[in-house]
Amino acid sequence: MVLSTYTKEFKYNWQLAAPVMLGMLGHTFVSFVDNIMVGQIGTAELAAVSLGNSFMFIAMSIGIGFSTAITPLVAEADSANDFNNGKSAFKHGLFLCTVLGVLLFLVLLLAKPLMYLMKQPIEVVELAIPYLDLVAISLIPLIIFQGIKQFSDGLSLTKYPMYATIVANVVNVGLNYLLIFGKFGFPEMGIVGAAYGTLVSRVIMVAYLWWLLKGRKKSKDYVTNIKFFVLDKLMLKKIIGLGTPSAMQMFFEVAIFTAAIWLSGLLGKNSQAANQVALNLSSMTFMVAMGLSVASMIRVGNQKGLHQYIELRRVAVSLFLMGFIFAVIFASLFLIFNQFFPRLYVDFDDAVNFKDNLEVVTIASQLLIAAAIFQISDSLQVIVLGALRGLQDVKIPTIITFVSYWLIGFPVSWYLGKADAYGSFGIWLGLLAGLTTAAILLFIRFNYLTKRLILSSEKN
Repeated sequence: MVLSTYTKEFKYNWQLAAPVMLGMLGHTFVSFVDNIMVGQIGTAELAAVSLGNSFMFIAMSIGIGFSTAITPLVAEADSANDFNNGKSAFKHGLFLCTVLGVLLFLVLLLAKPLMYLMKQPIEVVELAIPYLDLVAISLIPLIIFQGIKQFSDGLSLTKYPMYATIVANVVNVGLNYLLIFGKFGFPEMGIVGAAYGTLVSRVIMVAYLWWLLKGRKKSKDYVTNIKFFVLDKLMLKKIIGLGTPSAMQMFFEVAIFTAAIWLSGLLGKNSQAANQVALNLSSMTFMVAMGLSVASMIRVGNQKGLHQYIELRRVAVSLFLMGFIFAVIFASLFLIFNQFFPRLYVDFDDAVNFKDNLEVVTIASQLLIAAAIFQISDSLQVIVLGALRGLQDVKIPTIITFVSYWLIGFPVSWYLGKADAYGSFGIWLGLLAGLTTAAILLFIRFNYLTKRLILSSEKN
C-alpha cells in the first residue's frame, strides 16, 4: 500500500486538529503555569492542587465525554445539509450538558468528606477542600462550553473554541498571578487564588465562544432563537444513548489516572507532587492526540453521512499514522529531558524545602520514562476512539476501556505501586499496561467495523 495515500491527508487533518490541539494545550498550559506558581509556595500546596483536581478530573471526564455525542450528530447532519437535525442535536446536547454540569457540581460538594477517608496526608486534605469548593462551581460553565465546543467542531469550525480558550487562559494566568501571590494590592490567597482564576476564566470562555459563533454566518442560525425547554424525546434519547457510553469511556480512562494520584498519596506528599508533575507534562502531549481524535470524529462522521466507507477508512488510518509520528517525537523528548522538565516545577533556591524538592524531581524524572513509553499507546487509543465515536459505535468501546483500565491496568498499578515494590514507577507501569491493551482492542474493533461496512456497501 502506498504511503502517500495516507500522508496526502495530513494537511487537512492538521487544519482540523491544530485549533483543537492549541485550545486543549492552552488548558493544559495554564495548568502547567498554575502548578509552577503553586509549586513555588510548597510541595504540600502542589499535592493539594493535585488531590483537589483529581476529583475535578473525574467529574470533568463525565461531562466532556458526554458532550462528545454532539459532534458526530452535527457532522453527519452538516455533510447531509440537514440544518434542522443539526440544530436539534445542538440544542438538546446543550440542554443535557447544562443539567449535567449542575448535577456534577452538587456531587462534588457532597464528595468532599471522602478526602478524609482516603488516607491522604491531612495537611494536603485541609488545603485541598477550600480549593475544591470554588473549582467545583467552574464545572457548570466548563461543561456548557464543552457542549458549544463540540457543536462547533461538528461544523468543522474548530478555530473558534481555540480563540475562546486562548482569551480565557490569558485571564486565568493573570488572575492566578495576582491572587496566588497577592500582587498589585490584591490579597495573597495561595491556592484559593488559583481556584478563583479558574472560575472567572471559564465563565468568560463560554460567553466569548457563544459571541463568536453568533457572528459567524454558518453557525449564527444554530446558536440563536433556541427554544431551550421545547424538547424532543427521540433526540434526547439519541444523545443520551451516545453520550452516556462516551462519558463512561472517558471516565474509565480519567479515573485510572485519578487512582494513580490517590495511590501516590499513600506513598506520601512528595510522591503525590511528583505524580502531579509527570501527569501535567504527559497531559500536554496527550492534547495533541486529543486534537487528532476530534479530527477523526469529524472526518469519520462526515464520511459516514456520505456513505463513503472506503474513504472513511483511509482518512481514519491517515490520522492514526499522524498520531504515531507525534507520539514518537514526544516519547523522545521525555526520554532526553526527563531530568530537566521536573525541575521547572520546584524552587531549588528554597533551602527549607530543598530535600523535598529534590525527591519530587527524582521521582518525577523516573515517571517520565514510563510516560515516554506509553505515549504511543495513549495516542493510538484516543484517536481510534474518536473514529469509533464518528461511526457512532460507543457500547463495545465502553466495555473495552473498562476491561483495559480496571481489570488490567489498575491491578498492575496496585500491585507494583506499593512502597515495598516499585512505588510511583510501578503505578505508572499499570497505566502503561491499561493504555496498551485499550489501543490494541480498540483498533481491532475499528478494523472489524470498517471492513464490515465496506463489504456491506459492495454487496448493495
